[in-house]
Amino acid sequence: MGAGRSWWRGWRVPLVVAAGVVVLAVVGLHGRLPHPREVLAALARAGWGWILLAALLQAVSLVAFAYQQRRVLAAMGVRMGRRDAMGITLASTAIAIALPAGAVASTGYTIREYERAGATRELSAAAAVVSGLTAIGGLSLLYLAEAAAIVAGSSTTLLDWQPLAVVAALAALTAVAVTAGRRLARRPPAGWAARGRELEGRASRLPRRLLVLARDSWRAGAALRARDWATALGYAVANWVADIACFAATARAFDLRISLATLAAVYLAVQIVRQVPLTPGGAGIVDTAFIAGLTAAGATAVSATAAVLAYRLLSTWLVIPAGGAAALLRRYPIARSAPAGARPAPARVDALT
Repeated sequence: MGAGRSWWRGWRVPLVVAAGVVVLAVVGLHGRLPHPREVLAALARAGWGWILLAALLQAVSLVAFAYQQRRVLAAMGVRMGRRDAMGITLASTAIAIALPAGAVASTGYTIREYERAGATRELSAAAAVVSGLTAIGGLSLLYLAEAAAIVAGSSTTLLDWQPLAVVAALAALTAVAVTAGRRLARRPPAGWAARGRELEGRASRLPRRLLVLARDSWRAGAALRARDWATALGYAVANWVADIACFAATARAFDLRISLATLAAVYLAVQIVRQVPLTPGGAGIVDTAFIAGLTAAGATAVSATAAVLAYRLLSTWLVIPAGGAAALLRRYPIARSAPAGARPAPARVDALT
């Protein structure tokens, strides 16, 4: 009986969250899908070889994200094992999916786990910021590549100017933040200390601590070498491309006669909707947007719905239990590539300049 209660205490939060997400998805999609019998029949006729390939591609996407984290932390002097990196990636992704505005909670969890792996709080926050900026950069590059392919092919585009404008603005802000940070990073540490004392005199304790942390994290991230930024960006692009390929593989599993360029355009158009956290994991909203895009491209409602359900299961809903299991496993001692006491000194931030 005690073991049963212990099991429930460990798994009740992931199970309740998963049940809530399922309910939200059902409510959000009610009345917008074909009859369930038709969808089930389409799922039964799926090309399971393509589904397996889609699952492998989704795994590649997650691995690329985990390796990006390892590479950024290594550039800051913090060594992290593959097992730790994958565990943190799965758990943080599950948190981001399962909770409303989960990106904030996911970032907090990631920073805490980086500290457990041996990073200072400043370097942990910097690694999270670099990851987010390169994700935006990778998506921007894919939008530009899609736009160039459409122009070169003189084909009808599914991309409106609004998504391109949003991504262009985000990319511009990213470039400004990195450029400004690199210039500030060249200033001598004494200048930063003086600025810190100025902040201490002007702000209350908590806001001051947050400002100082943000300043040091910004400085540490911006001080990375161009080669490190390029490597992190490459992993981000690989993450996005593998996810697009997963989407294309699920479409092929249900015999959707849609070109790869059009599928990529549908995928990229939905990403703008996907970034607005109205429901956990975009339940109902993202699914409807994907189905609408595929049907507009010529797919039947039944096949489009089956393909989207398969893709979302692989890329979103199965990540929640996997991430919950990873988070539980991380409560126990896990062998790391570096000694547990090897924690870089805060002065390591200055060594990056």
